[in-house]
Amino acid sequence: MLEDRERLVCPECGWVNYENPLPSVVIFVKNRGNKILLIKRGVEPGKGKWALPSGFIESDEFPEETALRELFEETGISGRIKRLIGVYSEPTETYGRVLLIAYEAEFLDGQPKPGSDTVEVGFFSREEMPDIPFASHNAIIKDALTRRA
Repeated sequence: MLEDRERLVCPECGWVNYENPLPSVVIFVKNRGNKILLIKRGVEPGKGKWALPSGFIESDEFPEETALRELFEETGISGRIKRLIGVYSEPTETYGRVLLIAYEAEFLDGQPKPGSDTVEVGFFSREEMPDIPFASHNAIIKDALTRRA
């Protein structure tokens, strides 16, 4: 026990293995028809399921850069960050706890097409939204649609 938590500690040098959440971004984009951009995932977790574009932050990137990079890599769309929607957390079997920084981006250019880690890209109205298996993505969509900058 260290700092009221069970942690791995090296008895010789005192090094502590802190298990921190994995930082990632999620991108919320609407087209001119007010439909929400979703991707069908080509990898786990959620392979074959619909979700918002997302990805892990590289150590040399700012979260906003990651958001725009992932948006382009996964959908072929270029965007511009409009606002921070919020910060979320979700436990996963694959990666442990993930910390999600959610941004709304403006659609600038490009033809939606599957890219890395995706098998399909689509825009959906609220009424035609497919099931999204990630609680955090559902919360992000709700917050993006109800909170104003």
